[in-house]
Parts: sequence; C-alpha cells; structure tokens
Amino acid sequence: MTFARGLHHTYAEYLEVEARSDVRHEYLDGEIYAMAGGTPEHAILAGRVGALLSAQLERECRLASSDMKVAIVATGLTTYPDLSIVCGPLERDPRDPNAVTNPLLLVEITSPSTQDYDRGDKLEHYRRIASLQVVLIVSHAEPRVTVVRRDGEAWSTTEHRAGDVVALEHPSVSLSVSEIYAVLDGL
Repeated sequence: MTFARGLHHTYAEYLEVEARSDVRHEYLDGEIYAMAGGTPEHAILAGRVGALLSAQLERECRLASSDMKVAIVATGLTTYPDLSIVCGPLERDPRDPNAVTNPLLLVEITSPSTQDYDRGDKLEHYRRIASLQVVLIVSHAEPRVTVVRRDGEAWSTTEHRAGDVVALEHPSVSLSVSEIYAVLDGL
C-alpha cells in the first residue's frame, strides 16, 4: 500500500490502514509512513535488551515489544518503538485505545536506514512525552548504547561501549553493553 506524499490523512484513516495492513505505519501531521522491516540481528538485539530489562523490572512495570503503539500527544507522532516500559496503569490515547501515552523508558535499535531518524527527529518527539525518563538507542553497527536521560527539565546524553554498564535509576535496572552484544557472536 502506498500513499501520495502531501495528501492529508485523518487519524481515523490511519487507523483504517493499520487495521488492514500487515505492515506497521507511523502517523504524523496527516502523513502515513510505512515502517521498514528489521534484520535478524535487529530482532536478536531487541530480544536480548528486552530479556535483560524484563528480568530486573519492579512488579508495577511492564515491558512491551514493538507491537505496542506509542502516541506522542504533544507532537502528534504515533509510532512503534522497539521496546517500551510502562510503570503503573496504561494511559491510552483518546483517539486510539491501542496506543499508550505514558511510557517511562523507550528503546530503539538502529539500522542503516533509521539511525539518523532514531537519533534526530524521532528522539525530539520522544523528549516531549511527559512521563518519559530514558531513551536507550542501541547501535546496529557496533557495541554502543546511547542513553538519553531526563534530568529535571533538561536532557543529558551519555555513550556506553563494550565493557561499560548502563545504570538507570527509574526504572532501577543495569545493562552490560558487552552482555547485550554477546548474542551476536558467531552470526
């Protein structure tokens, strides 16, 4: 299914497209964008990060795969992060009961075609989510995890490489960069 750029689609039309399609789409400013499929390495990294996070989460926190849609009310972007953590009750977009609006942590695994978007425009949208505390950007190209963390009203960014441990306060989890990437050995 293709969409002519420049045409305005309503959110209701977007929901109709999503209901009929096997491909996931993002929605922003009346435009519908097909999301690219991932590589096996992408899926393996997402699974590994998810397993490491899930094992450490407190009971009121839940980890969701890329099947969970996130709506950024402040900007209008609706998308599917690779992983999301929500603590407490789910808050849903009033336009879309299948989209949550209150993630605490989001994870994006980059790919050659998405890394600039994940680290640029998409990250700027994510920073507008009131509940969001942390974004983890996991590189597809090298053992590197970028941590974008809310510090009050400001955001800070740190890079972690092989041998480093990413330690987060809320949610209270820690991830070894080497342990994340060990699943790719031998592929």
